[in-house]
Amino acid sequence: MPEYAIGTPQRRIEGGEKVLGRMNYVADVQLAGALSARIVTSPYPRARILRVESDAALRLPGVLGVYTAQELGSLGLLADKEVFYAGEAVAVVVAEDARTAEDAASRVTVRYERLPALLDPRAAMAPDAPLARPLDSLAERADAGAHGAAVGGGDEKRAPNVCGQVAFSRGNLDEGFRLADIVVEGSYRIAAAYQGYLEPHGSVAVPAEGGGVTVYTTTQGQFSVREEVAVAVGLPEQMVKVVGMQVGGGFGAKFVKLEPLAARLALLLERPVRIVLDRGQDFLLSRPGQMAEIEVKIGARSDGTLTALQAHLLLNAGAQSDETVGIAGLMLGSTYRVPNLDVRGYEVLTNTTPTGAYRAPGAPQAYFALESAMDSLARKLSMDPIELRLRSAVRAGDPRVAGGPWPTIGLEETLEATRSHPFWQERRKGTDEGYGVAVGGWLGGTEPAAAACRINGDGSLTLQVGSIDITGTNTTFAAIAAEVFGLRPNEVRVVASDTDAAPYAGASGGSKITYTVGAAVQQAAQDARAQLLEVAAGALEASPEDLDVADGRVFVRGAPTRALPIAEIAAQTAAFGGRVAPIYGRGRTAIRRASPGFAVHAARVHVDRSTGRIRPLGYLAVQDVGRALNPAMVEGQIRGGVVQGIGRALFEEMRHDEQGQLASASFLDYALPRAADVPDIAVALVEIPSEHGPFGAKGVGEPPAIPGAATIANAVEDAVGARVTELPLRPEAVLRALRHA
Repeated sequence: MPEYAIGTPQRRIEGGEKVLGRMNYVADVQLAGALSARIVTSPYPRARILRVESDAALRLPGVLGVYTAQELGSLGLLADKEVFYAGEAVAVVVAEDARTAEDAASRVTVRYERLPALLDPRAAMAPDAPLARPLDSLAERADAGAHGAAVGGGDEKRAPNVCGQVAFSRGNLDEGFRLADIVVEGSYRIAAAYQGYLEPHGSVAVPAEGGGVTVYTTTQGQFSVREEVAVAVGLPEQMVKVVGMQVGGGFGAKFVKLEPLAARLALLLERPVRIVLDRGQDFLLSRPGQMAEIEVKIGARSDGTLTALQAHLLLNAGAQSDETVGIAGLMLGSTYRVPNLDVRGYEVLTNTTPTGAYRAPGAPQAYFALESAMDSLARKLSMDPIELRLRSAVRAGDPRVAGGPWPTIGLEETLEATRSHPFWQERRKGTDEGYGVAVGGWLGGTEPAAAACRINGDGSLTLQVGSIDITGTNTTFAAIAAEVFGLRPNEVRVVASDTDAAPYAGASGGSKITYTVGAAVQQAAQDARAQLLEVAAGALEASPEDLDVADGRVFVRGAPTRALPIAEIAAQTAAFGGRVAPIYGRGRTAIRRASPGFAVHAARVHVDRSTGRIRPLGYLAVQDVGRALNPAMVEGQIRGGVVQGIGRALFEEMRHDEQGQLASASFLDYALPRAADVPDIAVALVEIPSEHGPFGAKGVGEPPAIPGAATIANAVEDAVGARVTELPLRPEAVLRALRHA
């Protein structure tokens, strides 16, 4: 195969347009006669809506209406009769332009009857706690499920406000701790975190003739948007067209948000309607990663053999249920071989900002607790932290706490690669400097997908897919097809069509697009290649089985001079009077088995004992990627995940005050890592090929965002002997830990 396809770094197809600012996002969609909508939000975390007074807003010239759930129906966004968190959407104002809509929204007065609010998830679990909201009012969400994170388990009677739970057990826990020579236990708290994407949510809906609607939107999954819009507005799916625009970052937050509301308004007013949130409203209406409180207790023999693991997870879902607790409990209990364990997790409703998926939902929380505890165990045993992990790291065939045995995985190989890397081998510590290491794992997602491949008259290829390219997946698809045909990737064009024309693809989340859609692309290219060889066989007087394709030619194996250019063959399929059917390959996949991925991170930090400030000095990320189809893109994904891990470790926290107000609703109050906060990041790729992914690839997006917080926390203890168990690792928490060390 040519050296310029699979396994060779490729520039991202859309990279130039993004760097030069030429890419069109949903806010760039300008349509004649388009109206602007502005959302009115609740200032209270729990209240009954008495009435909405809109006269002052309606008197403004250019205002077409003020609408509530009573006028628009249930759309999954506007509150109906009650609000359950501060920032919940109560009404929407529609005007001729954005400024008028914003002005009018400020003049809408909503009369409330305030009700007691539940802000503490532990209080919400009390047997006598009132309901944070009626459980039958919960909207069905699948953000975590779209990431491959939906895990069943736990059938015990639920406490008030528990909207999800898991319970996993194995062996005899008491006996496991009795056999232990060393027992460590700790309580860990992980703050809720905002996804921090560049582009806030936005949607533009356009009514179509015949009663349909077209929606332009920033989404990770256009087919899921089509489904939810169709249900919300009462239309069959074929009358809803969704155009997935370029996405300025998603990280699990951009599935379905404003689209049903925009579509309903457009159909009602018979004009295009655009809703584009500003950053403040995006903070209020977003679904950040969950806050978690996790207790972990681990027992081990003196040689490092684990004997028992007990964990209790409490995740704050906010005012809307999700499925994050499943993946958190499963990964916490399945990463190491432990004969006796009990893992119980609860997801609890409160009157705070609803949470959802954030890059590897549930896993960063679980691994912060697990890997902090493993590091404490290594210190008590005076054992190298990587050696301790290697002694119990799961391998293929080992049981998971749910879902059967592990398939082929690379945790052991990734740990070994970390141990042998110069960053770890040659570690040198200055004053108040330390090294930390941590593991992170992800199950991987699956979903059916389809793709099409056409050979054009000039011999080039056109791929048609329905997935949203957020991370450069279209560039990888071009390389996959080029590899099959022996072409250069720049001879392959990838067309991501809207839902009217595109083959089905799932949402871009859960580390599954290359794994699922890429497999369909490979199959479509192979189908087109087989058709090409059938056409060429007659002209070359050879059997299709004796032909091969490379460098833009079809040739007879063993007789390379007997060849025809692909363009010459393809021209026969696209000519007036031609007698050969067009070459059009199809690929359809429904991969049922996921290919999990593991990452191991190591960091070097400096801790200022006088201020508590932590400064990362160096970082290593090692990851099993199956096969790196485009190493440049894979390394970019890993570096981005590392930066997000550093952010969650040191800075990021969605905070609510005592009144239930979001106290971090802008980038003035919510800190993200800056360039100066990020050290040099070394990346090492481990390739344990997947049995199911294209050319052995597996998803790579989730694992690098998982181990970062634990890695930094473990490095801090190595530097100054103080264990910080609360994220983010604020300077005051470090100073407090130093006083008690």
